[in-house]
Amino acid sequence: MQLPSYAPDLNPVEGMWSLLRRGPLANVAFTDHEHLERVLRRGLRRVQRHPELIDGCLAGTGLSLTHHPTTPRRGQ
Repeated sequence: MQLPSYAPDLNPVEGMWSLLRRGPLANVAFTDHEHLERVLRRGLRRVQRHPELIDGCLAGTGLSLTHHPTTPRRGQ
């Protein structure tokens, strides 16, 4: 199957950016790089606490998340 070069409706990341732009990033004039990073991290933590938001970003793409058992990291 050949996909179009740009298909935002098939890309769940576009949904994430939309959530951030409508929420924590809305109407903010960032003072510096660190300010931008703090606001992005805060917004992403908010999304992590609400899995239904992630499901909503995936809904139109036909993709889904599958949960795999946690693999131990090296050295643990």
